[in-house]
Amino acid sequence: MASGRSRGERGAVRIDPRLLIGVLLVASSTAGVWFLVSGLDDAREVYVARDTLTPGTRIDEGDLATESVRLGASAAHYLAPGDLGDDGLVVVRTVRAGELVPAAAIDDSDSTGLASVVVPSRGPLPADVDRGSMVDVWTASERERGVFDPPAVLVPGAEVAGVIASDGMVASEGVSVELLVPREKVAALLQALSAGDAIDLVPARTAGGQ
Repeated sequence: MASGRSRGERGAVRIDPRLLIGVLLVASSTAGVWFLVSGLDDAREVYVARDTLTPGTRIDEGDLATESVRLGASAAHYLAPGDLGDDGLVVVRTVRAGELVPAAAIDDSDSTGLASVVVPSRGPLPADVDRGSMVDVWTASERERGVFDPPAVLVPGAEVAGVIASDGMVASEGVSVELLVPREKVAALLQALSAGDAIDLVPARTAGGQ
């Protein structure tokens, strides 16, 4: 009898608790890595502006590119494929080339209160005047031939919607500039243009500028 119990005891399988702990640690580590990778793999396609988009411009898919980005919950704040609709949307806030397009920068209709006016340049434009830049429109009335009143700002902070080079001219000369002007300033600017006033475009000082 004693001999039988001894053989039974010798045949019993004993599991080292340290082995169980090791297996549990490996399983937990593997699960943790899987959940971490799954959480990071939340890339979403959103729209990126191909070129600078200015207020009042109606855009469609041809004006945009797509990019896969990981923004988490913030992705909902950006325009994504399927958001444009059949008729496109209108830009209400400038979006620079290469930037993600914020949903707040577009709308169903033009609510900017801006109108487009083309102003011919009297000479070469400053190097930093380009689409999307801000300029102050200075005008001076001609009292008599070749004699002008002191210049004054007619339209502060107008946005450049485009620079139009005349045929056969270099980019820095003989150009016209399409400006986005508050509607209440359009009549005064058109009057200055028709009267032949001297009009110059000066880069506007940005916030924090010197």
